[in-house]
Amino acid sequence: MSASPSPRNAAPDSEGSVLSPPLLHEHGRQRADAVRNRARVLDAAMRVAARDGASNLTMDAVATEASVGKGTVFRHFGDRTGLLTALLDRAERTLQEGFLSGPPPLGPGAEPRQRLIAFGSAVLHHEQQHRDLYVAAVTDPHRKFSVPAQRVRHTHVTMLVRRLDPNADQDLLAHTLLGFLDTALVNHLLGAPGIDLFRLERGWSDLVTRLFP
Repeated sequence: MSASPSPRNAAPDSEGSVLSPPLLHEHGRQRADAVRNRARVLDAAMRVAARDGASNLTMDAVATEASVGKGTVFRHFGDRTGLLTALLDRAERTLQEGFLSGPPPLGPGAEPRQRLIAFGSAVLHHEQQHRDLYVAAVTDPHRKFSVPAQRVRHTHVTMLVRRLDPNADQDLLAHTLLGFLDTALVNHLLGAPGIDLFRLERGWSDLVTRLFP
């Protein structure tokens, strides 16, 4: 993915999902061979990341794993950052499916406060499961707020905050809440004595409950 796609926001309360942009003919038809090649390269990148660690992923290693020229990898993803972003988007899909359309309390059907508490727990566990990728994919402290995955999360939290408190500054409060779940902060805290995921989950639940009693 050489450019970050924008989440789809059909209505003020709707949420978007991260989707890989289709490659098109000049006549607008999807170029199936290009899409297959991109998926093949991305599959190879996932294998390399799983084997060597995402922080050690290189375009050369991915090209070798996919049995394609390095130029093909660059053509589909632009650079290493673009490739890591695409891997991050793929990993994020499972989490997104949970909070966009999965069963309650994470998905639709539960009241907003329950969904927000469940969202924080899901993010904490998901990012620890894919810790190496999240650390490698977002190294620029400014860029991490504009990657598609973060924009979708912000849209979702903003929607829940809107339903919990229509008078709040929903956009700003959503950023503040997501700060609690920041990857670097969580990794730092988990390295401190006496802090584990269970304590962070309790802290998140306490924060949401105090904000929205």
